[in-house]
Amino acid sequence: MKDPILVVMAAGMGSRYGGLKQIDPVGEHGELIIDYSLYDAMRAGFRRAVFVVGPENEAAFRERIGARMEKRLEVRYARQSLGALPEGFSVPSGRVKPWGTGHAVLCCGGLIDAPFAVINADDYYGRSAFQRLFDFLRTHEQESAPLRCALVGYVLENTLTDHGFVARGVCARDAEGHLAGITERTRIERRNGGVAYSEDGGNAWSPLAPDAMVSMNCWAFPEAVMAELRALFPHFLETKARENPLGAEFYLPSAVDSMMRNGAQVEILPSYDKWYGVTYREDKPVVEAAVRRMHETGLYPAPLWT
Repeated sequence: MKDPILVVMAAGMGSRYGGLKQIDPVGEHGELIIDYSLYDAMRAGFRRAVFVVGPENEAAFRERIGARMEKRLEVRYARQSLGALPEGFSVPSGRVKPWGTGHAVLCCGGLIDAPFAVINADDYYGRSAFQRLFDFLRTHEQESAPLRCALVGYVLENTLTDHGFVARGVCARDAEGHLAGITERTRIERRNGGVAYSEDGGNAWSPLAPDAMVSMNCWAFPEAVMAELRALFPHFLETKARENPLGAEFYLPSAVDSMMRNGAQVEILPSYDKWYGVTYREDKPVVEAAVRRMHETGLYPAPLWT
């Protein structure tokens, strides 16, 4: 079995944050959020990484992150661009929004030759997530159908910001604790002492259980998932993208949901760690304080890289 690959989705420019948040330090020695994820991933056993970057941030990403990681990992780059579409499709006039997380993984194309994990560049997942991902990939070599995947699930309450809304894939579990379905909610926030989501831009709200299990795009996949994504993407372009040509996104959780309807099995690997991320500029002091505590308690050395 080939060594598992870590796919890091880093093409987003952080529009709500107002800048390239992936290269904004949160540690006292200049560490970025992605540094902690990569440190934990290497500690778990990952030795290969694919960074998915956008045309507008590739140079900055390579300079601030790639150049350092190339000394520690086998690093490759995948470019996520609007024009990376199947034959016969074109970019809708006026479209500037990227095609989403499922498309980001698709853009890895021929760089995936082994089981792989997927994470966001701007989320702090906690040490246990990477060990569980690596162990799953090492012990579940894909031999035949059905596809066997895994999701590190987080408690919704542990993944919210106090400064605005977030997007999360809300999970449903079967009697055995496996993933039974996943629904992408693109606007979740704290409201009136609870948690709620809106599907119409904030006019109407529906409650969500604070202890609901959610996806943070922390996945483990067999290599065969790439073929499934290639088959699903054209259908998305013919349906959702035609209904909403400027805003529809090919979400990875929605793609997994479709795979499950075709027999794929997804094991949920629960995590009760606190998520940290800089969705908004106001989040940064909170993340900086949390990182400082992690260094002070010895969870990470200071500086992180020596």
